[in-house]
Amino acid sequence: MLYKRKGLPEVDEIVLCKVSKIFPNAVFVDLLEYADSGIVHISEVSPGRIRNLRDYVSVDRQIVCKVLRIDYTNRHIDLSLRRVNSTERQQKLEDIKQELKAELLIKNIATKLHLEMEKLYAEVAPKILKEYQFMYLAFKEVVSGELNLEKLGIEKKVAQEISDAVVDKFKPKKIMIKSLVTLQTYATDGVEKIKKVLAEIEKISPTVHLLYLGGGRFKVDIEDIDYKPAEKNLKRIQEILDKFTDKLSIATLEREGTE
Repeated sequence: MLYKRKGLPEVDEIVLCKVSKIFPNAVFVDLLEYADSGIVHISEVSPGRIRNLRDYVSVDRQIVCKVLRIDYTNRHIDLSLRRVNSTERQQKLEDIKQELKAELLIKNIATKLHLEMEKLYAEVAPKILKEYQFMYLAFKEVVSGELNLEKLGIEKKVAQEISDAVVDKFKPKKIMIKSLVTLQTYATDGVEKIKKVLAEIEKISPTVHLLYLGGGRFKVDIEDIDYKPAEKNLKRIQEILDKFTDKLSIATLEREGTE
């Protein structure tokens, strides 16, 4: 991993470490995101009594730790393994995974442009990391159209190559909620009533897609990048169908599942 942050981490920061040495009462680690090392005291490895640290860690193993204390004069960093919860650990590992993905993208572009990967990274990364904690965060904004890499000082040709590449690699994965809507009515203006309710459903959001299946049945797909807005739109569809239902008309919504 080429990604490095300048200076020292902050207290309570979650950091990725690699075990370098194991002693009876402490574990020495290298902070992979910084040019520093730290120490995890035996009491900060795991709750309870520990007989052998090697039952919990091994040399060269990567672990996620929390910064407890920093001696800025001696650059001494005390860390904790046991105080990192599962959510913090998963988020850190996901950040590193996405950043490695960003580095691979830079490597592929370097190959395409016949440049040395380290040289291209040194040209691009500092300009991005000056504004963002990770490169991949900037790449996501490129995908959404919120960022033009040229404005960060990156050469036009390189910026365009990166932009073209990240659209495919960092576009958000979409989820799909599928459902089946059935509309039946004996009202004299039944056709117009059905047309009206379908129009209302289509107006909810561009993420809602309707397909007529025949016999008063309609396939309704909700495609979004997050479950929350998708579920909200499904609820709005149900509310519209509830208003359609009366003594002469009935509407049902059957959810098929998600993808």
